[in-house]
Amino acid sequence: MTNPAHKVLLNRDLRRAGFALLLMCALAMYIMPSAQAQTYTVLHNFQGQNSGIYPTSGVSIDRGGNLYGTTQYGGPGMNCYEGCGIVFKMSRHGSSWLFTPIYNFQGGLDGGNPGARPVIGPNGSLFGTTTQGGTGCLGMGCGTAYNLQPPPHASANVLGQWLETVLYRFQGGNDGASPEDADLAFDAAGNIYGTTLFGGQDIYYCQDGCGTVYELSRVNGNWTESILHAFFQTGDAMQPWGGVIFDQGGNLYGTTNGGGANRDGVVYQLIHSGSSWTENILYNFTGGSDGEGPYAGLMMDQQGNLYGTTCCGATNLNGSVFELTRSPDWAFSTLHAFGGPDGQEPLGTVVMDAAGNLYGTTSAGGANGWGTIFKLSPGSGGWTFTSLYDFCPGGYPCTDGAGPSGTLAIDAAGNLYGTTMNGGATGGGVVFEFAP
Repeated sequence: MTNPAHKVLLNRDLRRAGFALLLMCALAMYIMPSAQAQTYTVLHNFQGQNSGIYPTSGVSIDRGGNLYGTTQYGGPGMNCYEGCGIVFKMSRHGSSWLFTPIYNFQGGLDGGNPGARPVIGPNGSLFGTTTQGGTGCLGMGCGTAYNLQPPPHASANVLGQWLETVLYRFQGGNDGASPEDADLAFDAAGNIYGTTLFGGQDIYYCQDGCGTVYELSRVNGNWTESILHAFFQTGDAMQPWGGVIFDQGGNLYGTTNGGGANRDGVVYQLIHSGSSWTENILYNFTGGSDGEGPYAGLMMDQQGNLYGTTCCGATNLNGSVFELTRSPDWAFSTLHAFGGPDGQEPLGTVVMDAAGNLYGTTSAGGANGWGTIFKLSPGSGGWTFTSLYDFCPGGYPCTDGAGPSGTLAIDAAGNLYGTTMNGGATGGGVVFEFAP
């Protein structure tokens, strides 16, 4: 019998994979030259199954300007549908970039099909999660949390595989299952915080559990999981796709895609007091002009205000960018409602530059129908929206990429880096750079 939790994930993944087929069959009906083509550069085209395919989660950037990301499929791992995925590194060499697969997931106990990008931990190594593999969940695995460290004597073996340690294997019960697109977070002591899409205690409304917020802490050399909150559909929320972030007081913040007072998702806060955590719902989405179904996590500015996106709903039913102002009392405002030609269905977390401008992507819409890069600039009269780039300006086969669904990374010079889950030279997605 197929695990219903993995049915949901498989259906989502098949829709993503089906996007590539749609590109292959599409008519060249969205042909439009791009005025910003000189600022957009494809850094890497994913070539196919063995080298990874469908990077869905964006990239992270380290202090040296190196990029790190994952592909959800592809690679030599044979124990997963369409391959078990890879972790890759991109480093600048003069005017070009070197692409290196640094780890190939094998499925099984090793983990497979990472839905989130790796993040750079306090010790400079990489931490991340896989949606499948590990143990439990009727043999498919409920996902893992992992750590990757560069190989010894890296200078003598630049292309060598990094060393993986599986920190935790989710069991699919109260401890959670299927960490999806969630970035991990760290406290000052190096403990790890994240979310799972399924698992937890509520199996009445959510057959496989409504999801959890968890902590991984190191005790005597081993990593131990603690559940900080298990979501309940009734009067609470359900299914957190995005991760959590900290404020300066040590409290956590995140979103759920569903549940809440109107079943359209929430923004929540977990207040830390001693050894316990208490949930506070900051906002219940209504499915109206405020939007519904946030998939992405949140970002916080220096004043403690929160910014996020909804995939759907809002004035034009194409999703929105929103702000929750800490004072007074977490006031909600919609900064932009997407209309279609300016983008639709933002799935990644927004990022902020040093001047306070917000940047993000939409997975669809735009002038050509295949997604956009956008900017929101603050001013005395409110926020000004600018569409920076429309993917697929030449139509099929979208050699510049199509369907960006992950979170952008921004370097010290303000350049943006990201991925598209489809398009490119072979239809398997790209890594791109955009200089606003």
